[in-house]
Amino acid sequence: MSRSQNDEVGLAPPWLREVADGIFAYIQPDGTWWINNTGFIRGERTLLSVDTCSTERRTRAYLEKVVEVAGDVPRVLVNTHHHGDHTNGNCLMPFATIIGHERCRDEIVRSGIVHYPGLFEPIEWGELTASPPFVTFERRLDVYVDDLKIELSHLTEAAHTTNDVVAWIPEHRVLFSGDLVFNGGTPFVVMGSVAGSIEALRLVKELQPDVIIPGHGAPGGMDMVERCLDYLEWIEHSAEQAVADGVMPLEAARSLDLGEFAELTDPERLVGNLHRAYAECQGARPGAPIDLAAAFADMIALNDGRPLRCMA
Repeated sequence: MSRSQNDEVGLAPPWLREVADGIFAYIQPDGTWWINNTGFIRGERTLLSVDTCSTERRTRAYLEKVVEVAGDVPRVLVNTHHHGDHTNGNCLMPFATIIGHERCRDEIVRSGIVHYPGLFEPIEWGELTASPPFVTFERRLDVYVDDLKIELSHLTEAAHTTNDVVAWIPEHRVLFSGDLVFNGGTPFVVMGSVAGSIEALRLVKELQPDVIIPGHGAPGGMDMVERCLDYLEWIEHSAEQAVADGVMPLEAARSLDLGEFAELTDPERLVGNLHRAYAECQGARPGAPIDLAAAFADMIALNDGRPLRCMA
């Protein structure tokens, strides 16, 4: 979708917020499908980016803002997970050292640039090539911007995906959470784990960050974590009841009352999350393969048979 079409639907432009000294959040409204957040950490000698964007246009706009504020492009890039809204733009930082979880690299090498034709409204992707991390780790890695330590951690076997990484900056109590946390959007765990996400969010709570930069939505505090936890615990309970009643995920999704979660964007994610929760109720380990095609087909069905809204 072109810039003019995005303007016509009234999406606000991205905005930048310095959440602590030299730590910047780059927020892309409205935070729905493929419209993610990034950020960067500026030192005297080092410039580090957390994630890129889904399209060439959005990534170039982000890098222009980085250069405007920091005077250069980042030479270090951390990917919080493999999804294309956070990694498609990696190729536009050809001189950066790209760091991520080892399974993040595996997923990008395996799948390349994924466009999900027919699932979303048309998107103008631009010229993109897959550029996976080439520095990888399994559990924990510390990187430094000058003398400022950034602790990269893979908290659980699977959560939003199988390869989620958070970037914790203890000196300033700032956390880049990736898509473990959504602010205003429906959490999405079909490629990860409901139980694992709940565990990861509880570990985030133990850190007690003052500022969280979520993967989607405005920066905030612990209330965002509590909100995501409440939703995922409701999903887990609802799935347990539906499995016991012999109800299929789409039927369950259509009958559930979203209640306090009705205001969250992208509500069709409900049935995708139920597919994952059903698998775990039936003994699947976190992150185990499930029928994603069936989950996505049910998401379109729950969206009245229409492709999912995407303004990227």
